[in-house]
Amino acid sequence: QVQLVESGGGLVQAGDSLRLSCAASGLTFGAYGMGWFRQTPGKDREFVAAITGSGGSTSYADSVKGRFTISRDNIKNTMYLQMNSLKPEDTAVYYCAQKPRKYSSAINPGEYRYWGQGTQVTVSS
Repeated sequence: QVQLVESGGGLVQAGDSLRLSCAASGLTFGAYGMGWFRQTPGKDREFVAAITGSGGSTSYADSVKGRFTISRDNIKNTMYLQMNSLKPEDTAVYYCAQKPRKYSSAINPGEYRYWGQGTQVTVSS
């Protein structure tokens, strides 16, 4: 049974940093690409960042490029999202997800099979 569990969310002020973690179990973690998405009430789930199974390639939404860094530790079966210079518009529930097909689109949430329960990030101005 695949399980993804996010942690590290919280309430911070604009300009602060947070690091989110996504602990995975029940799958061969290093075999799959992974991604971070976020969602606010009434809006579609939005792509944030993605990383290949080996960690050798990453991609980011333009809105977070230069501020967020995605990484993974395939020994610990954990993925991370380091978020710096946070802005109020980064406020959302953040989800991690596993992408089963290697060459499918990383930005399309429909290409991801397993999802975590989400962790709330709130950035005050």
